[in-house]
Amino acid sequence: MEKTLVILKPDCVARRLVGRVLARFEEKGLVISGMRMEMITRETAEKHYAEHKGKPFYPGLVNFITSGPVVVMALAGVEAVSVVRKMIGATSGRAAEPGSIRGDYGLSKGFNLVHASDSVESAERELALFFGDGKFMPEADQASLRWNYEFENGKAN
Repeated sequence: MEKTLVILKPDCVARRLVGRVLARFEEKGLVISGMRMEMITRETAEKHYAEHKGKPFYPGLVNFITSGPVVVMALAGVEAVSVVRKMIGATSGRAAEPGSIRGDYGLSKGFNLVHASDSVESAERELALFFGDGKFMPEADQASLRWNYEFENGKAN
């Protein structure tokens, strides 16, 4: 199973949309392998957004993600990275397709509710940053998986 990092940002938490957004991931069949609410430190935010350092929007990203509590999640599933990215929609809520999380709940480019890893490599780096302890629920123990995927030779498809 592939894992991806999802952060429900301060605007999502403040608008009390955590349950609705979380339900969408669960209803899709993704497995929550790890989850907690926290305040992201400036140091962690700077590491998380390091690839954007020097860009004009970088200070705003760091300031926003550290401005309030967030929910940090590790989600698992077949092709989890691409599935989650499609579910969250385009960066700007105004441009995001209806049916996507940002398309249904967002109007802003900056206040865009959710961060999700954009590649398998990013997911690995981001999961190590936020779940460095490696403590995840083993997917094999998730009884619901047999209702989300067909298995052939022990492999989900």
